[in-house]
Amino acid sequence: MQEEKFTGSCLCGEVSYEFVGPVKVFQYCHCSRCQKITGSAHASNIIINPSHFDWVRGENNVARYELAEAKHFASSFCKTCGSSLPWLTQSGKAYIIPAGSLDDDPNVKPQHNIYYADKAPWYVNSDDLIKYDELPIKK
Repeated sequence: MQEEKFTGSCLCGEVSYEFVGPVKVFQYCHCSRCQKITGSAHASNIIINPSHFDWVRGENNVARYELAEAKHFASSFCKTCGSSLPWLTQSGKAYIIPAGSLDDDPNVKPQHNIYYADKAPWYVNSDDLIKYDELPIKK
């Protein structure tokens, strides 16, 4: 049986990647670093084995930022559009895939939250909010 292949890309399309399963974990990270790097309440990260990851196009257009004091954390992004892209942990033991950069459904759902004690003070569970299918129009 052939493993399923998943693809992802940046917003401008200059960079694309692919990976095959299995996914080690899919988690929401609420640490302050992930809040800063995503500009959001948490990162939605899929973790895979590095041997299952390949850049398809535009690897030379990927920039990387490492926080010197961090043990694992880093970040990668498209030099053209700034989109978050997969990054290899500083230990080299895992690729972190920002789930929002995927082109398709990864066929796995988030399993847990980490660093939840560090969640943004303004964070509200999205299930508790009003939901719209499109941008609401004020009358």
